[in-house]
Formats: sequence, structure tokens, C-alpha cells
Amino acid sequence: MKDLPIDTKNSIITGIEQTLVQIPSGQLRMRDDRIDTHWIAEIPTFLIGKFPVTQQQYHAVTAERPSTFFGDQKPVETISWIEAVLFCNAISALADLQLCYQIDIEKEQYSFDMAANGYRLPTEAEWEFACRAGTTGIRYGNLAAIGWYKGNSGNGTQEVGQKQPNDWGLYDMLGNVWEWCADIYDETVYGSYRIMRGGGWYDEPRGCLVTNRRRSHPVAYRIDDLGFRLARNR
Repeated sequence: MKDLPIDTKNSIITGIEQTLVQIPSGQLRMRDDRIDTHWIAEIPTFLIGKFPVTQQQYHAVTAERPSTFFGDQKPVETISWIEAVLFCNAISALADLQLCYQIDIEKEQYSFDMAANGYRLPTEAEWEFACRAGTTGIRYGNLAAIGWYKGNSGNGTQEVGQKQPNDWGLYDMLGNVWEWCADIYDETVYGSYRIMRGGGWYDEPRGCLVTNRRRSHPVAYRIDDLGFRLARNR
């Protein structure tokens, strides 16, 4: 993290805090079709970003511009899971909050303190619960109206917040970029692989569903339709 003047730090944190949305507590029935299993997740109330993290926000903290499709208000992409959680830690440090992640990249050891009050990635259950916003269908609205996908994206990401939000005021939950989640996918089979949700600009409609799950390596995997969104405990 680069050294920032105090006014810049305050501006970054204020900007992020102003776009956090409080999600109510509840339950969510989740499924993994790969192993044909279902489970009930209990969701405490939490905060999540109204938009994916933008390139402007990422650059303000890291001085880096990793994205393939340049634009300050476009989602940052071509980001690994580890880069996303390092950003979460950096934002937490700026805000004098507890760090949610302890990281040893060489050993591929990453611990996640769910009780810490700092910024983090949403869990998979939190992500889906927030995406659904009380709805029960395969999407929270008509895809063309709510998201950027292969049929309307113009072969790249678009600025956040242009499509219709869900009923809880969250934008771009489906389409534009996939979003990293906190969880390990299946440690016994895939080791440290992490979950991503939401679909992206290159996906056909069947790729942009509230239940779709993908996974990949937390350090090595970067692609131009994958970003992240911030979350925090309430």
C-alpha cells in the first residue's frame, strides 16, 4: 500500500462507506450441483458494497492499474483473490479497523477472521443472499435490464451502476465481472481454490445466474471478467 496524505485517506474511506448497503439477517437454501447437496446458511446482518470495487478506488490505494479495460468507473478486473484480500486489508488499515486476513503467500496459508470489523470479501452465502434480495428466481430481474453480458456488453466491461439495481439497491451483481468470495471451494479436491460468483461481460445468459459457482487458484488466476466487492460486519 502506498503512503497516502491524511486528506486522501479520509476521502477514500468516506467514499467507500457512503456506498455500503446494510443487508438484513436471514436464511438461504444453497446448493452444489456438482456433488448433489443442499444446505441452509444462516446470514447475520452485514454490509456490502453497492458496486464492485472500481479502478479508481483500486488505484487510489495501490497506485496500480491492472485492468484490461481501462476506465476509472469500470470495475477493477484481472485481479487475483490474494490481490483482492490485500486490498481489503489495506482499506481496513486506512480506516483503523481490524484486519480480516493473515496472509503467507509463499506457504499459501490464508486465515480469515470472520469476527474482525475490517473490510473483507463477502462469503458465498452472503453474496447470494444479497444478490437475491428476497427474490427466488434464477435472477433478480430481466438480464438485459440488470446486467452486462455477452449480448449487450460490447465485448468488455462497462461502468458500474448503469443497469437497474436489485431490490436492496445493489448494482451489477449479475454480469459485468465475476466476483471473488471469501470461501474455499472444496479443499479436499481443489486445495486452496476460492469461489467466484455472478457471471461476467463475456458470459451467455446461462452464465449469469444467482446460483452459478466457479472456482480457481487464489494467487495465479487473473482474468478480464473477474473483480470483487467489499463487505464488512455490521
